[in-house]
Amino acid sequence: MQEYKAYLDETLSFEDRAKDLVSRMTLEEKVFQTLHTAAAIERLGVKAYNWWNEALHGVARAGVATVFPQAIGLAATFDEDLLEEIADVISTEGRAKFNAQQKYGDYDIYKGLTFWSPNVNIFRDPRWGRGHETYGEDPYLSSRLGVRFINGIQGKDEKYLKAAACAKHFAVHSGPEDLRHSFNAECSTQDLYETYLPAFKACVQEANVEAVMGAYNRTNGEPCCGSKTLLKDILRDEWGFKGHVVSDCWAIKDFHEYHKVTSTPVESVALAMNNGCDLNCGNIYGNLLMAVRDGLVEEKTIDEAVIRLITTRMKLGLFDNPEKVPFNKIGYDQVDTKEHLELNITAARKSIVLLKNQDKLLPLDKSKIKTIGVIGPNANSRKALVGNYEGTASEYITILEGIKEYVGDDIRVYYSEGCHLFKKAMSGLGMENDRLAEAKTVCDMSDVVIACFGLDPGLEGEEGDQGNEFASGDKPNLNLPGIQEEVLKELYNSGKPIVLVLLSGSALSIPWADEHIPAIVQGWYPGAQGGRAIAQVLFGDYSPEGKLPVTFYRTTEELPEFTDYNMANRTYRYMKNEALYPFGYGLSYTEFELSNVSVDADKIVPGNNVLCTADIKNVGDMPGAETLQVYVKVKQEGAPNWQLKGLKKVYLNPGQLKTVSIELKDTAFGLYDNEGNLVLHEGEYEVFVGTSQPDARSIALTGKKPYSKIMHSDQTVIL
Repeated sequence: MQEYKAYLDETLSFEDRAKDLVSRMTLEEKVFQTLHTAAAIERLGVKAYNWWNEALHGVARAGVATVFPQAIGLAATFDEDLLEEIADVISTEGRAKFNAQQKYGDYDIYKGLTFWSPNVNIFRDPRWGRGHETYGEDPYLSSRLGVRFINGIQGKDEKYLKAAACAKHFAVHSGPEDLRHSFNAECSTQDLYETYLPAFKACVQEANVEAVMGAYNRTNGEPCCGSKTLLKDILRDEWGFKGHVVSDCWAIKDFHEYHKVTSTPVESVALAMNNGCDLNCGNIYGNLLMAVRDGLVEEKTIDEAVIRLITTRMKLGLFDNPEKVPFNKIGYDQVDTKEHLELNITAARKSIVLLKNQDKLLPLDKSKIKTIGVIGPNANSRKALVGNYEGTASEYITILEGIKEYVGDDIRVYYSEGCHLFKKAMSGLGMENDRLAEAKTVCDMSDVVIACFGLDPGLEGEEGDQGNEFASGDKPNLNLPGIQEEVLKELYNSGKPIVLVLLSGSALSIPWADEHIPAIVQGWYPGAQGGRAIAQVLFGDYSPEGKLPVTFYRTTEELPEFTDYNMANRTYRYMKNEALYPFGYGLSYTEFELSNVSVDADKIVPGNNVLCTADIKNVGDMPGAETLQVYVKVKQEGAPNWQLKGLKKVYLNPGQLKTVSIELKDTAFGLYDNEGNLVLHEGEYEVFVGTSQPDARSIALTGKKPYSKIMHSDQTVIL
C-alpha cells in the first residue's frame, strides 16, 4: 500500500502540508531551502526553486516583458486603480514567462514567481539614488499605492497566489548607498511610526503581502535583517505578519564584516535566523549547519522558517495538480501584448507632470508649426526611458522618435544632442561644449524648441549598478549635471519658445528654468513607450494629470545632512522653506472647479469617520483628470505641517460634474508619540480639501486655495 503523504493532500491547508513536508527533510535539506537558490529534493518530489525575481515596473531581467514607467512615475499618477491594473498585467506576464521557463527546465535566477517588489521606502532625501524605485516621500501615498500594487501582483484567487509580492526594504532605509553595508540609521520612535513604518504596515495588514525584505543598514543599532525590534516585535507580534522574511542580497555577511555586531559568519546567521529572517538572498545560510551544531540555533527555529517558505511555494500552486491551478493556463501569448502596450502608453501619459505653462504655450498647435528643434542628451536616450530593475522591451520609443512619429511628414524635425549628459564634451577629442554651434543652428531653424534634459539611471541608482557616474548611485546635489544648464541658457537666448522636458527619477533644482523657460514638463523615466506618451501630451492629445510625489526644492543647501534620519525639515510634511514645486502639485490643460465642499462633522470622535465631499467640474474645453486631495493639520506644538490623508482621482469631460467623497477614519487625525502609540490629542485640527496642498506656494502656482474647516477633539485618547 502506498504511504499517505499529507503534503500531497490538496484538501489540507497549505501550512499543514508544509509542516508535513518539512518533517520529512533532513537538517541539511532544510538549511538548503533557506537559500535563495533552493535546491531540489528529488526523493520528496521538491523541484529546485530560485526565489530571486524582480518586478518593480514590469517583469525584470528575464527577457522581453512590458516595461512600464519607473515606480516614481507611477506614483505621480496618484491613481490607485491604475497601479493595481499594471501590477495585474505584470503578474500575468510573470506567470506566462514562468510557465514557459518551467516547460524547458529553466529554474535560473529571475525565473520564479516571488517578486521582490514593491519598494515602499520613504524617499526622504532627493539625493538618494534609489529613490526612483519608491512611490515618493509621503507615507500615506506610498501606503495606498503599495497596497494596490500588491493586490495586483498577488491576484484575487481564493486559494492560490498569482505571484508573491514583497515589501522592501524593512525599514528606515534611504541612503547613502555607499554606506549602506555599515550605516546605522538612527531615528526616534515617533519618526519610525509616523514616517518609516506606515507603508509597510499597510502592505502587511491591508494587502497581506506574502514577503518582507530586510534592509542592509542597521536601525538604531540593530542590523535590519537580524533586528528583534523590527522582525519580531513589530512585524510579527504587533502587526501579525504571517508570511516570510527575506534578507537583502548578501546583507547577512555585513553583520560581521561591516556592522561588526557579530564576529563570525556562524554568529551572523544565528542572529538573523533567531530573529525571524527565513530566507537568505545569498549563500551564507549554509553556516546554519554549524550554528545548530554549536547550539546557537535550535533546529525547530529552522523548521519554522522552512515551513513558512514551503507554504509560500504551495500558495503559488507549485506542489499541486497543474490542472487545479488556474494560473497555469496563462500562455506565452499573454506577454508583451497590444493591450499591455496600450496600458503602458496610458500609464506614461498619466505620470507626466506639467510644472509650468506660461501663456498656455502648451499644448503645441501642429497646424501653426513648420519646424521643431529637439535638443538635449535625453532626447534620443533609451536609457532615460526605463529607470532601473527593468525588463527588455520589444520596442523603445524615445522622445525624438515619438515626436517624429507624431508629426509625420507635416513638420520638419531638427535634432541635436546639445551636450553630453554629464561630461563637458560629446567627443573625446572635442573642445568643451562641442555641440553648442549645432544646437544654436537647430534653434535658428526651428519655430519651437523641445529641450530634453535631466538624468538617467547611470547617474542615480543602486550602489554597484554598472556605470553610476557618481560611484555610489547617489546624487552629489540636485543640479542638472555637467553643462546642461549652460546649454539650456543658450537655447533660451535664441529667443525661440522653449519647452523643457525633464527625464529624471528624482527632484531637480531648476530655479533658473522656472524663472525663464515658459513651459516645463516632468516626464520621470516614462517606460519603453515614453516618447509616444510625451509627444501626445505636448501636442494636446492628452491633458497632463500627474502630481508630484516628491518636493522639488530650490537648492541642495537647504537640505539637512544626507545621513540624518530625523524628519525635521524634510519633505513637505516637515519642511520650513518654500518649495520650488510642492508635493501634490501639477497643472492641467483644462480647468477644474470645486463647489459644495463639505466636511460632515465639527468634532473628532474616536470610532467615528468623517466624510469629506466635493463637487468637481471640468469647466475647461478638454477632457482631463484631477486629484482631490485631503490634508489634516494637527494644531499641536511639533506636529507636521499637514499630512495627506485622502485622495481620489476623477476623470471628467468638458462640462461634466462629479461628486467625490473621501472618508477619513479617526486614525487620520492621530499622531504617533515617542512610545509608538497613535494618539488623538485634545484640541484643534484643520482639514483641507482641494486639488493641492494648502501651502502658499501651491496656492500661488495654481491660483486656487483649498477649502478648510476647523475641527475639535474633546479628549486625548490612544487609538
